[in-house]
Amino acid sequence: MEIQMAKIGIIGGSGLYSLLENHKPVEVNTPYGKPSSALELGEIDGVEVVFLPRHGKKHSIPPHKVNYRANIKALHDQGVERIISANAVGSLKQEFAPGMMFIPDQFIDFTRRRELTYYDGPDVYHISSADPFCPDMNEVLAGQSKALGYETHLGGTYACIEGPRFSTRAESKMFRQFADIIGMTVVPEINLANELAMCYTSLATITDYDVWAEEPVDTKEVLKILKENEDKSLNIIKQSLKHISGTRKCDCKRRLDDAKI
Repeated sequence: MEIQMAKIGIIGGSGLYSLLENHKPVEVNTPYGKPSSALELGEIDGVEVVFLPRHGKKHSIPPHKVNYRANIKALHDQGVERIISANAVGSLKQEFAPGMMFIPDQFIDFTRRRELTYYDGPDVYHISSADPFCPDMNEVLAGQSKALGYETHLGGTYACIEGPRFSTRAESKMFRQFADIIGMTVVPEINLANELAMCYTSLATITDYDVWAEEPVDTKEVLKILKENEDKSLNIIKQSLKHISGTRKCDCKRRLDDAKI
């Protein structure tokens, strides 16, 4: 079967390969270099998708070394209009417990060295980032997660740090004054998707309380929750694809309107 240009891109861990049917790898290059891995073009229950493992097939690329510009450009060039990003995060609030699903609608950027934009000149664009996540996609993922019986929170702030180290206890206590969850991968993925007028949503799975919490993190428990969360993410993505409209009705496609100087 010949697979047509896909409109939905999925970025996440290698466990997502299990969802793909009739898939084939496609090696691509971009003006920003090669993406983390070959793109996998395939289907999930008849819905055409492109999957990209953010950290490579063997999880060999740390978050601060991911070629985010190449990844997002490669998906865009394949015809992707919407991105579902799977992210493992720590919780900064007591009420957001490990095992919960969290779908943010805001982020704060604490990264330091990443390439954050495609517009390095001579063309200059200033993209509005007031509401960076796609509200329509957020609603679909949250609704399907709850329908599957998973404890889910819609709306809140993702603090993105540089990594690869985790926060100090002092940093964690500072971050929790401003954000609800913390991770290392949403930025600059979301910035770049916005600059190409793509929809972007994050399906964040909480694996642990960050180090602000007094109780120590148990490694075995974190690994157990990671596996459980991966299974939840697979189910949510599979179910959500059936409910994503073929026509974008959100404002994400208009992010470049009047943005050029």
